[in-house]
Amino acid sequence: MMMLRVRSRDGLERVTVDGSHTTVSQLKTQIQDQLQIPIHNQTLSADRNLLLAKSPEEFLGFTDMTDPNLPICSLNLSHGSILYLAYEGERTIRGGPAVTPAGSFGRKMTVDDLIARQMRVSRQEKSHCDSVSFDRDCANAFQHYVNESLAFAVKRGGFMYGSVSEGGEVEVNFVYEPPQQGMEDNLILMRDAEEEKRVDAIAQGLGMRRVGFIFSQTVTQDKKEYTLSNVEVLLAAQLHAETELKEWVTAVVKLEINEDGGADVHFEAFQMSDMCVRLFREGWFETEIGPQDDPKLSKMKKEVVVGVKDLKEVDNDFFLVVVKILDHQGPLSCTFPIENRNVETTMRALKTHMDRARSLPFVKRISDFHLLLFVARFLDVGSDVPALAECVRLQSNVPEGYELLIDSMANTC
Repeated sequence: MMMLRVRSRDGLERVTVDGSHTTVSQLKTQIQDQLQIPIHNQTLSADRNLLLAKSPEEFLGFTDMTDPNLPICSLNLSHGSILYLAYEGERTIRGGPAVTPAGSFGRKMTVDDLIARQMRVSRQEKSHCDSVSFDRDCANAFQHYVNESLAFAVKRGGFMYGSVSEGGEVEVNFVYEPPQQGMEDNLILMRDAEEEKRVDAIAQGLGMRRVGFIFSQTVTQDKKEYTLSNVEVLLAAQLHAETELKEWVTAVVKLEINEDGGADVHFEAFQMSDMCVRLFREGWFETEIGPQDDPKLSKMKKEVVVGVKDLKEVDNDFFLVVVKILDHQGPLSCTFPIENRNVETTMRALKTHMDRARSLPFVKRISDFHLLLFVARFLDVGSDVPALAECVRLQSNVPEGYELLIDSMANTC
């Protein structure tokens, strides 16, 4: 029998194997049995730098123990040798919480304390998204509403839809604005699951997907000393954590005072850092925020390491990774009334829109996401909605049945 010492974020533990002829695969099986860490979650290496890796992508750089058939003797591992283990998720240490003296004053540390000391928050230098390009019409429709109708007095938000290239460039071609309540310092999304199914069905037919979230800050925030408030970080992290899209973008629209003393509408784009999303998913954020809390700091339930300090409040800027902004002219128009705003969309709006574009081919007249969403309420979401949207994507002839239905809807008012 042979004993190996395994160092992970939980400290130093021991694993017993049959001998030096044991393979990497057999070693991982013993770690699973003795330390309760599933094989598929394990990354092993003889390189101590593995413990400094912060994400599964960084774990992939340690390849010395990826061959399952490799005998551990070929790695110069013998009785008492130390190897390093990284894994995702939480586990319960066998035997209950360990208590270990630490520091010159003999402070007692639990396993939770040890894990917290490994949770290091630092600035992420590079985003997964190379750039985000906004369709000019949809970006203008959003900023015009928050500027002219809402006067940046209350917040407004929407989900961005488009595509992602292999190089990580995000293209936004329409914005869906869910039911919501905007306030001066908060935004509450009252999401409608059935409406979102229709939105996603349209996106499917258009060959697009949800790629991010956009929201406006209020005019009173222009004087604050932060990029995003703690409330905004929580919402952005929550929505980012819902998706598996690594290129997910958070965009902000705000007013900025120019050199002449006037106000300009300004767009900024970010990704929430990998650590921010991880902290949210694992429940580290304090979600109850009081009026006395500093908006530029996010509160943690447990201490995290920022630089060389153990803190329970983190500057929000540590969670933001800047993304370059571009613009383009997308395939859709944006002239139909937009959903869930102050004025309810009616059949008369459909008639006005169709009459105004009467000289265009029918498919061109309906090439507007907000029109498609209005019509989708009267169609089968599983078949008709994506089929109609696909006609728009291909700019092909619209089946006569759909054309008759839309025309009859427009003529009912």
